Amino acid sequence: MNNHYQYIQCQINPNGVGELILNRVDKHNAFDEVMIFEMITAIETMAKSSACKMLILRANGKHFSAGADLNWMRKQAKMDFAQNLADAHELAKLMQVLDTFPKPTIALVNGAAFGGALGLICCCDIAIANPKASFCLSEVKLGLIPAVISPYVVRAMGNRQARRYMLTAEKFSADVALQHQVIHQIADDLEAAAQPFIDAFIANSPQALSWVKTLVSHLESGVIDEQTLAYTSEQIAQIRVTSEGQEGLNAFFEKRSPAWHNATVAQGAKNDN
Repeated sequence: MNNHYQYIQCQINPNGVGELILNRVDKHNAFDEVMIFEMITAIETMAKSSACKMLILRANGKHFSAGADLNWMRKQAKMDFAQNLADAHELAKLMQVLDTFPKPTIALVNGAAFGGALGLICCCDIAIANPKASFCLSEVKLGLIPAVISPYVVRAMGNRQARRYMLTAEKFSADVALQHQVIHQIADDLEAAAQPFIDAFIANSPQALSWVKTLVSHLESGVIDEQTLAYTSEQIAQIRVTSEGQEGLNAFFEKRSPAWHNATVAQGAKNDN
């Protein structure tokens, strides 16, 4: 992988765990157009990599991310509408590529996660924060709105709670974030807390994991009608006849590990030697 990034680090570990690490410690991992472009590039690269089985998003330093970089915001203030629109599209693309990443994603949150950083967390499948983590949707204090991240934040928190925290711009704790489904778990040791999820993803069918993400996305409206029934029936029928679906069923009945699990274990052992 390309590791010649300015503001991030990324790697794919021998066990298939891809890592995207925010690495602008001197700015509390605040992001600008360069960092956004680098994150998009890294996420798209790992999405296409057969070696990458999952993605962990974390940060170096004391804080996960302070949100938007001040110098970047100064540039935005001088842009016309067309330039601001193009700039906003890039941030929207970052949220989309993370949200639609075809493999499981885990956010490990340390310290502050403000503004757009909260959007990144809500785009991940699983989010774990340390007890000292703090969160804030601070945009209205600056006369702005959390527009680009709002679909993901509202989906996670629910409309009513999102209204509160977007309107007040108040900070809230890891306990409150857990209560409002921004995060799934609080842990002192983030990496240790992530390990059971990593183990589960490695044991599960890569194809099925990807299909589950598409399935859940398709059902976000909550509407259960004839189209929904037809779609879900078609999905299970299709996956049953795929090679990976057949392998999973046969492995279960033959009381053996499926091929994808054996392949991951073998690849990890090979890289350890």
